Amino acid sequence: MITLVCRGVRAETDDVKSFVFEVQGPAVRYRAGQFMTFDLGGVSRSYTLSSAPTRPDRVAITVKRKPGGVVSGWLHDTMRPGDVVRASGPVGFFTLEDHPAAKYLFLTAGSGVTPLISIARALYDLAVEPDLVSVHSGRDNLFRDELAFIGRDLPGFTALRTGERLTAEMLRAAVPDVVEREVFCCGPPGYMAAVRVMLGELGCDPARCHEESFELEPLGPVPVVGGGGFRVEFSGSGRVVECPPGGTLLEAAEAAGVAVATSCRVGLCGTCKSSLTAGRVEMDHKGGIRAREIAQGKVLLCCARPLTDLVIDR
Repeated sequence: MITLVCRGVRAETDDVKSFVFEVQGPAVRYRAGQFMTFDLGGVSRSYTLSSAPTRPDRVAITVKRKPGGVVSGWLHDTMRPGDVVRASGPVGFFTLEDHPAAKYLFLTAGSGVTPLISIARALYDLAVEPDLVSVHSGRDNLFRDELAFIGRDLPGFTALRTGERLTAEMLRAAVPDVVEREVFCCGPPGYMAAVRVMLGELGCDPARCHEESFELEPLGPVPVVGGGGFRVEFSGSGRVVECPPGGTLLEAAEAAGVAVATSCRVGLCGTCKSSLTAGRVEMDHKGGIRAREIAQGKVLLCCARPLTDLVIDR
């Protein structure tokens, strides 16, 4: 875990604040677009870094207050300069380095603009001239002026905005070479679902379309046909639990009182990554684990369902 000291709180809009932290210890090395998982009073939440990796002694997150949101409300109302928090990471693959291409397109809505601002700041600091077009949907002003400035001052970076619902026709008119671009989409679940359909209509290659959101819908139940549960042993603690048919390993662990660090609960953040030393699972993740890690026996407890009795090294 990394210890961070809050050094600044900045109001970006009426309901969005940025929190700037000083890193205690070695500088944090990360790629623009990655996220960290914060331990906030015993509750974990994952936030994309809005700071630029070109300034590794500071990291920042940008948080929108959600109605009834316990963590976002606590950050907005309580976090002050001098406060200390702990975080893990950075991790994540929503980066230009993980998806190298000649041309990029970013489609964002709401606070989904956060990874884009980190990437834009890094490109500007390094004077890298990309072929990158961004289209932000919505009437909010989050990072509007800064992105517009970078768009004017950095050749190859184009920042567009629309206050209307984005359509395939609008996107084709604004970005005629859309099918040639590596596409990154970040925003609320409904927006990303609509963009997914839109990109399909335009003929974009799904393998070149990447998504990230920490507002994903919870994983749905899996239909079960007969059969009983499975025995799951956590070798680190010696605890043995029963996982019911169709249930996830995380659900079984929590029901039995086994402490497991978790955040997104949908296979995105990687916080609950563990080693599978015996048995087989099925896993429907959302990018929180690499193929080579799966080959090495790693699993995400939040989205892994047993197919046999298991032993987990945790």
